[in-house]
Amino acid sequence: QVHLVESGGGLVQAGGSLRLSCAASGRTFSSYAMKWFRQAPGKEREFVALISWSGGSTAYADSVKGRFTISRDNAKNTVYLQMNSLKSEDTAVYYCAAVRGSSVDYWGQGTQVTVSS
Repeated sequence: QVHLVESGGGLVQAGGSLRLSCAASGRTFSSYAMKWFRQAPGKEREFVALISWSGGSTAYADSVKGRFTISRDNAKNTVYLQMNSLKSEDTAVYYCAAVRGSSVDYWGQGTQVTVSS
């Protein structure tokens, strides 16, 4: 069992930065790849970023590539999403997820990010 809690969301002006954290409980955290997703009002949840269990491999949605960075600290059971050069279209609820293969095993409750233009 893995319990995920996101934090770090808030209100920021366009061009600003935020760092989201996802703290995991459970001794199996380091065996999971981790993803960040987001869901804007009236839209479907979409993939944002992925990091492998070791942190050695990452992937990003085209919409955030070059602006967002995913990282993890397995000693702290935490995954991060550094978001720079934020745009109004980045406004959404951001969720972290523990992933095995193509399946999401666990979701966090989400954290709101609002970017004002």
